[in-house]
Amino acid sequence: MKYHKKDLISIKDLTKAQISKLFSTTKVLKKKPLAKYNSLKGKSLALVFQKPSNRTRVSFEVGMFQLGGKAIYLGPDELKLGVRESVKDIARVLGRYVDGIVARTFKHQNVVDMSKFSWLPVINGLSDLLHPCQGLSDLFTVEEKFGNKKVKISFVGDGNNVLHSLLLGCGILGRDICVATPKGCEPNGEILKEAKKYAEANKSVIEIVNDPKKCVDRADVIYTDVWVSMGQESEKQKRTELFKGFQVNEELVSCAKKGALIMHCLPAHRGEEIADNVLDSDNSIVYEQAENRLHVQKAILLMLLGG
Repeated sequence: MKYHKKDLISIKDLTKAQISKLFSTTKVLKKKPLAKYNSLKGKSLALVFQKPSNRTRVSFEVGMFQLGGKAIYLGPDELKLGVRESVKDIARVLGRYVDGIVARTFKHQNVVDMSKFSWLPVINGLSDLLHPCQGLSDLFTVEEKFGNKKVKISFVGDGNNVLHSLLLGCGILGRDICVATPKGCEPNGEILKEAKKYAEANKSVIEIVNDPKKCVDRADVIYTDVWVSMGQESEKQKRTELFKGFQVNEELVSCAKKGALIMHCLPAHRGEEIADNVLDSDNSIVYEQAENRLHVQKAILLMLLGG
């Protein structure tokens, strides 16, 4: 049994117009959390997670509940994705039980295969390459704070999955972004090339530098993420040394516009990539950013599962 379906594996699966519509729905859901209650009544969502999670798991579970549906968590011990059972078999079996799948995996190919072998909508809840739900929530947060005003986002840190989705989203929406990473930690070349192509079409600028102070100059938003992601724990000492000088602290923030907003996708390693007094400052919007995961993902569920 197969039918036309829509997935969210990458932000580039959505057009600029679709993202705009998604954000409009998100605004309604944030203002009135139960506005679409019962839209997904009788529907269920499988959360297939290889990695531990706070925000992704809770926001999808609560989101489904608020929309009248049910989420079923399948953690690493239940499925052992690709070990106890193949991705193909899991995708095909779940298709007999649920209405959608959120996959949170190490290998991006697992998410791609889940989509390939499932006739259900598949949402990438994070892979080692992309984190589209985070990127969309981040860009919704920027729009919420600045509207359509031209702003500069500065990302200081590792060229990781969060940054990849942020780059693609900025390119599609025409947002300017500057990225500062140590040499050798730049974002994936193919993704950067795609993002720059979108940016050129939408008259925005994507810049990659190795100097964090240069990057945050005239920034409206400073965004950072952990230096050591899940699966890189053995590289902690090496990476901590590599990222010296890239901490978002008062000195670095002073190089940006006065009142520049601080973002972090969490979890944060306080005292490493970001100083406590910056994370907890009046200009920090990290908890609003985290809250918006719930509202944006509810809009995504409505878009993909109907209602």
